[in-house]
Amino acid sequence: MTELHLWLRHEARTTERRTPLVPSDARRLVDAGVTLTVEQSPQRIFPAEEYEAAGCRTAPAGSWVTAPADAVVLGLKELPDEPAELRHRHIFFGHAYKRQPGAAGLLRRFAAGGGTLLDLEYLVDDGGRRLAAFGYWAGYLGAALAVLQHRGRLDAPLTPTAHEELEERLRPVAGDEAFTALVIGALGRSGRGARVALHTAGVEPTCWDLDETRNLDRPALLAHDLLVNCVLATTPVPPFVREADLDEPARRLRTLSDVTCDVGSPLNVLPVYDRTTEWTDPVRRLHKEPPLDLIAIDNLPSLLPRESSVDFSASLLPPLLDFSTGGAWGRCRDRFHQARRELGIEEGESRHV
Repeated sequence: MTELHLWLRHEARTTERRTPLVPSDARRLVDAGVTLTVEQSPQRIFPAEEYEAAGCRTAPAGSWVTAPADAVVLGLKELPDEPAELRHRHIFFGHAYKRQPGAAGLLRRFAAGGGTLLDLEYLVDDGGRRLAAFGYWAGYLGAALAVLQHRGRLDAPLTPTAHEELEERLRPVAGDEAFTALVIGALGRSGRGARVALHTAGVEPTCWDLDETRNLDRPALLAHDLLVNCVLATTPVPPFVREADLDEPARRLRTLSDVTCDVGSPLNVLPVYDRTTEWTDPVRRLHKEPPLDLIAIDNLPSLLPRESSVDFSASLLPPLLDFSTGGAWGRCRDRFHQARRELGIEEGESRHV
C-alpha cells in the first residue's frame, strides 16, 4: 500500500458514539506502517487510551482542520459547518450525491479547498457491492424501535445500550397483542437485521424485495400493522407510501420505521415526511386518524455503538490496508468528481487526483 497518514476525527454530532475504526484494527494498520492519529472524543465508545495502547498518536478534538495536507481524515457522519474550504481527503458518509439538502454546499466546500470526498456509501467492489456498511445493525434497530413503539414500550430519550439488553426488551411478554409486520428490502443487509429483530420479538414478518416491489401491491402493504423500510433506491421508483394513503380509512398500518432515511432526495420511497426524528423525540405522529407513527433516525447503529463499530471496522480494515488511488478508492474519487459535474460545480484545483 502507499504511505498513509490516517486521521480519525471526533464526531461533531453529540449522539454519535460509533467509530469507523476500533483499537484492535487500528493496531493492524499501525503494524502495517500506517501513521494513525486519533482525536480525543468524550463520546466515542472506545477511549483514546485504547488507541494509544495500539500505537496511535492522539490529538485534540477537531484538530483535523490543521492536519498535514496529505493526511486522510476518517469519520462517519457530517462535518462541522467550518471551515468553509475543505483541503483534505475525507472518508465519511457524505449523503451528497442524490441532491439531498446541503449536498451542493458540501461539494462546494471541497471545490473551494481542493479536497476530495471518498464517500463510504460508494466504496464498492468490482460488482458494485458495498465493502463496508452498518446496514445489519441499522435494520435491526429500526425494527426493534418499531416493535417497542408498537407495543407502547419505547422510552425517550433514547440511550445507547448493549445487544443483550435490547434483546431482552424485545422478547414478547404475557399480554402482548399479535401484530403483522412487513420488511421491504428484506434480502439486503438492513433487511436481514430487521428480520432478526422481529424474530426475537416473536413476529414472523412478511418479506418483500425487488420482485414484490416491481409491481407494488399497495393495499397489501397498508394491510400490515408495522412497516420497516430497508430500501435505498438508486433509480426512481413509485413511492411505497403516499400522502393519499394516510387518509385511507382501510389502512391498518400504524407504525412506520424508515431505516433508509432518504428524506429530501427525489429518490425517496417514503415521501410522506420532511424531516428525520431524533434520539430526544424518536417518534413523530404523521397522521391522527387513522393514526400513523414514524421513526426515522439516521444514525440508528449508534444505539448499539460497540457491536456496530466492531462489525464496520472489520469490513473497512482490508480497504484501508490496501489504500491507493485506484481500485475501490479510485471509484470513490471518480464518483465524487461525477457528482460535482452533475451539480455544475467547477473542478477547481485538487491535490489528490
